[in-house]
Amino acid sequence: MESIENIQAEIKEKLSEKRYLHSVGTMKMARILAQKYNVNENIAMLTGLAHDMAKEIPLEQAMEYIKENKIDIDEIEKQNTALLHAKIGAHMSKKYGFTEQMQNAIKYHTTGNPQMDDLAKIIYVADKTEENRNYEGIEEIRQLAMQNINEATLAILDHDIEKNIKKKALIHPDGILLRNKLLS
Repeated sequence: MESIENIQAEIKEKLSEKRYLHSVGTMKMARILAQKYNVNENIAMLTGLAHDMAKEIPLEQAMEYIKENKIDIDEIEKQNTALLHAKIGAHMSKKYGFTEQMQNAIKYHTTGNPQMDDLAKIIYVADKTEENRNYEGIEEIRQLAMQNINEATLAILDHDIEKNIKKKALIHPDGILLRNKLLS
């Protein structure tokens, strides 16, 4: 598996300064959460660092990548193309030797998914609570993240669903399915 230093250098080259700092912040938070929930820290850090590596790929290039690599996308992802970077990033992470578990954590970090394991929840929560994030309610969610990863995941889902309802934006069904699973 590729080293953190090598991935960090490549990501720094590919991403804007703001997105790079977010990726490093996600890596740091993923480490803290991995320690808390007994998940391999190195795996969590690598996955957190790489989670947004496809975020700034231009749409035309992203669609070409999806087509060339036969990546399945659904109707919501076709309409909300900001979600595409998760599946593209998951596919790209294979070149670093990422396991299927790590790839899935990257794939699920935008929408959530009822198949999420602890690593995927850690990346999902770390992405939304890293030190550079600032939104109403974040401090409560950060505290929740240190108490119960499922409750933190649910709080983030609720926050994002409410935000999308207010914007009259599409809500991916995987997030709803995950929410229902966490509540049952």
